[in-house]
Amino acid sequence: MKLGSLKEGGRDGTLIVVSRDLKQAVKATGIAATLQAALDDWSNTAPRLNALSDELNAGTGANAFALDMAALAAPLPRAYEFVDGSAYLPHVERVRRARGAEVPESFYVDPLMYQATSAGFLGPRDPVVVPSEDYGIDLEAEVVVITDDVPMAVTPEQAVGHIQLVGLVNDVSLRNLIPGELAKGFGFLQSKPRSALSPVFVTPDELGDAWQSEKLHLPMRTWLNSKWFGEAECGVDMQFNFAQLVAHAAKTRPLSAGAIVGSGTIANEDTSKGASCLAEQRTVETLRDGKPSTPFLKFGDTLRIEITDKHGASIFGAIEQAIAPLK
Repeated sequence: MKLGSLKEGGRDGTLIVVSRDLKQAVKATGIAATLQAALDDWSNTAPRLNALSDELNAGTGANAFALDMAALAAPLPRAYEFVDGSAYLPHVERVRRARGAEVPESFYVDPLMYQATSAGFLGPRDPVVVPSEDYGIDLEAEVVVITDDVPMAVTPEQAVGHIQLVGLVNDVSLRNLIPGELAKGFGFLQSKPRSALSPVFVTPDELGDAWQSEKLHLPMRTWLNSKWFGEAECGVDMQFNFAQLVAHAAKTRPLSAGAIVGSGTIANEDTSKGASCLAEQRTVETLRDGKPSTPFLKFGDTLRIEITDKHGASIFGAIEQAIAPLK
């Protein structure tokens, strides 16, 4: 099934079930008011939401309405936790090389992860608002999974059963603020504003054979100002799968229902696939030409992030955003 949230009903939105073709939706009235409420009681709400989804897709349900992407909030407008990994080592290696840092050997056996901003997520059509272009505005196209309650110290094998939904995120980064923050030795803060989530989250079974070994085996397609930017393969060069990432996050603490765990920027060794963030593209250009030629995002620029199935149909809907100044 596919789930989203309308921009109504309060800060956490109103839960809707969305048709497979992303054209119709129905409110989950009487089942759960919000996606967070559904995840809090997932064993009871999931079967009822699935039944509603079956009715919607069969055209036999009542109260369906045309889906308006502009009316959607993030599926989880705010979450208790967002922990973001960096599972694609080509991205780690290139971005660290760009700032003159080595990749520690531990990165190849132990996931890299940080505590990201979760108090609020942008909707799929909301602008990315930044105080200054000088901050080095960048997109990062990633896959995320959403869990139910995950016990402390789960194994990767156990973590598989706690992955309930899959989606996309534009994990916005302010690149020119990152070096100064990391030099303090205490991690990201100002360099990581709010991120945007895809229009819908989907259950893994919606992905069919594209979901294998807890990885999504489809290309992440990105466009900047309507021009192709990249289509890196999500299932290639991913050092740690999502079960390993969830287990890593839960090593010393349980994860609350609705926890979002990110893959990190999708990146391949094969640079002909393009990139999923500007920092990586700029590093490729620097290594090739001696300097970067692709600028960071400016006010008025637009971006699009999307994954389609093997037939070309959008799975999660597209994240489509413009970069805007703070007013």
